[in-house]
Amino acid sequence: MKTWNKLFTELAKWAARTTGRPTTFILAALTIVVWAVTGPIFGYNETWQLVINTGTTIITFLMIFLIQNTQNRDTAAIQIKLDELIRAMEGAHNALLDLEELEDHDLERLRNDYEDLAAEARKDLAAGKSDGEIRQMKSRQTDCDEEGRLK
Repeated sequence: MKTWNKLFTELAKWAARTTGRPTTFILAALTIVVWAVTGPIFGYNETWQLVINTGTTIITFLMIFLIQNTQNRDTAAIQIKLDELIRAMEGAHNALLDLEELEDHDLERLRNDYEDLAAEARKDLAAGKSDGEIRQMKSRQTDCDEEGRLK
């Protein structure tokens, strides 16, 4: 099973690199141009239309899975990097680590708290004050139960 996962990951990386290049785009565009130019030759018949429809459907279907795999891997790497930055910063709230695993209502509560902090900082700036003051979050992310969930 591990071999299949590694093979799929390598295929997804290769496909992402290859399909993201200008040469691949030009090749795809030329394919469309050739298809369109052959329209009069084939009398714009159903088979002529079916060729492009089938080809694009198959490619799109397969690319969805490859793109999702690449996106999942990239997102996981970014989350780990952000978690390390939070962990390494003195004064940072370690309860913010691994936020992507929280329930939606917990995320919404934290988002609201940060929006309130931002609004306060903007008010201070508008009043000519500094926004460098350390403010505390209302929900106090450090209040967690034994399983690490926000109380």
